[in-house]
Order: sequence, then structure tokens, then C-alpha cells
Amino acid sequence: MSDTTDLIRVDLGERSYDIEIGSGNSASLAGFIEARRPTEHVVVVTDSNVAGLHADALSDRLTDQGLEVLLLEIDAGEPSKCADMAFELWSRMLEEGVDRKSVVLAIGGGVVGDLAGFVAATFMRGLPFFQAPTTLLAQVDSSVGGKVGINLPGGKNMVGAFWQPAGVLVDVDLLATLPEREYRAGMAEVVKYGVILDAEFFAYLEANVEGINARLPEVLRHVVKRCCRLKADVVEADETETSGRRAVLNYGHTFGHALEAATGYTRLLHGEAVAIGMTCAARLSEAIGAAPCGFTQRQSALLETIGLPTTTPVDLDPEELLELMWRDKKVEGGQLRLVLARTFGDVGLFADTPSEAILTAIGPSTRAAQGL
Repeated sequence: MSDTTDLIRVDLGERSYDIEIGSGNSASLAGFIEARRPTEHVVVVTDSNVAGLHADALSDRLTDQGLEVLLLEIDAGEPSKCADMAFELWSRMLEEGVDRKSVVLAIGGGVVGDLAGFVAATFMRGLPFFQAPTTLLAQVDSSVGGKVGINLPGGKNMVGAFWQPAGVLVDVDLLATLPEREYRAGMAEVVKYGVILDAEFFAYLEANVEGINARLPEVLRHVVKRCCRLKADVVEADETETSGRRAVLNYGHTFGHALEAATGYTRLLHGEAVAIGMTCAARLSEAIGAAPCGFTQRQSALLETIGLPTTTPVDLDPEELLELMWRDKKVEGGQLRLVLARTFGDVGLFADTPSEAILTAIGPSTRAAQGL
């Protein structure tokens, strides 16, 4: 590990692993893998966007360093995170002779990581799994914590497992090829961490918006490192969401997942849906008196300065969105539990929130457009 590389340890006993954060450190990917799970065979899962940008070159580098590589490419986009694609990957792996000594490596964003991790967790009852995230959203959030899975038509991430990676290698230089819209979508999860866990970090983001928008390397390194440490702390405290502590990571996501499902997982990027969902959650937090007046305005100001949406699309039916929210995994005992804010750095789970308040929080302009 070079002097310019940061190492974050996720302490989970026998499932512990490292997150290595650096610039240009993907060149040492083979060594990173072999130091943690010695192998001769790597199954690389990537998508049609990342293959030509990064995965082909990284796979060639693995081959040059003596590893046998099976490269599996899926179509880019959320629709690929489905049962049919998982079945296709399982079948290809069986045909190509993948065995218990093979490891799976996800090179891509959240869709690739979630799908590849799910396939790794289930093929031959579990193969070691590594992440080399190439999007900001994946680097700061989805590559860490071991949540893997696929979508059903009526609900996001409804089939899945907890399957911790053997290691996560984050190279912020890979973000240089990330389209602007994808980059800004990833920032939604960054803002989320400031809201839910770290008021000082939220203030840092407000003070460094210019550097964020300019993708300054030193700002990105700090942002990724802080988010990974915050998530690692939560995962260590509640790995499989049994105590309720990990649920705070879903701030804005119950609304956001409903928005994604209502638009067929194609219209909104995950981070865009989360940004809107966070705005809905903030409005609801203020409406029920949990958060102070002005909380929503401050949160929305940061999201909008970064270039993220904060308004629910007016053509969506609030009643349909609420129905989709009731299919969320956080529904327990007939109660819809929502992660709502008390102040910056402090959120909690709230149940029995009135449906009328939720519908209003989805957006007054939306409800007016629907004639409600």
C-alpha cells in the first residue's frame, strides 16, 4: 500500500475486510485480491458502459499477472438487476467451469455490484467476492456493507442476501470517465451521510460545493473516505439490520425506491430518486414536528447546488407511490417505518405516520397536479 492510499477496516469478526482508497491503485488490483483470497481464477462481472472504459483493461492486467479471467458483461442499467440476468450469469459460470476456488470481482457501479454479489452469494452456496467500484455512488455506499440482491417488478432489492465482500478497492481516478449525471447522482448518497450521521461533514459539503462540482481529487478522496468510514461504523454495529441501527442508511430510500419502481427503473437514476426521496422525508420530518423549521430548505439547497432534483415528477400518482412504499422491506407488523430526521446528524425510525402527511410530503405540487 502506497503512502497515498488510505485503508479502512470493516471489523466483522471472521467476515472483516479492508476498503482501500487511493488514486491509481487499481493497477495493483491483482495483488489486492491475492493477498486476501489466493486464487487462480477470477470471474469479472461488468456492464456495457464500464467494459470498454475500465473492465477490459483491468481484466487484461489481471491476466498479465498470471490469473485466469472469465469476463461476463451485462447491459448497463437498473433493468439488468433482475432474476433473468442472475440466471444467465449462473448458467455461464456453470458452463465455464467456475468452482469453489474461483472468486467473483465486480467492476462497475451499484447495479453491477449488487448483481455480482448476489450471484457470488448463491452460486455453489457462496464464492468470495471483491468490489472495484467505478461510480461515486458505489464508491461511497453500495460497495460497502454486504447488501447484495436483485429487483422484482414491483419492488427494488426484494430478493437478496447479506454477503460481505472479501475486499473493496476504490480508485477515485476511475471517476474521471463518469458522466456528469451519474456523478451528481452519486452525490445524493454523500449528502445522505451528512444528514444522518455527521453534521460537521454536511457543513464540509456546503463549504466545498465548488470543489465537489469540479471533481477536485483531494475533495473526492476526503468525501469517499469519510462516507466509507461512516458506513463501516454502522455496518459494524448492525450488520444484518437486527437492531435497527443500520436502517438509518435508508433515509430517503423508501420514497426513492417507490419513485424508481413507479418509473420502471429507467427514468430516474437511483441517486436522483434518493435526492427526491430525501426531500420528501425532510418535509415529513418537519410536518410532524420531528425536525426544526428550515431543515428541508437547507438540505434542498445543498442538493440543488450539486445539481440534483428535489421535486417529485408531477405525472406520478401519490397514491400509487404510497402503495409502493408499503411494499418496502421496512414494513413490519403492519406498520410502515420511515427514517426521518430530527436534525443534521440525527435521524430515527418512525412508525404510524399518518398517510395524509406522507401524501403531502410526496409533494404539494404533485398532489395539486393530480387534483387531490
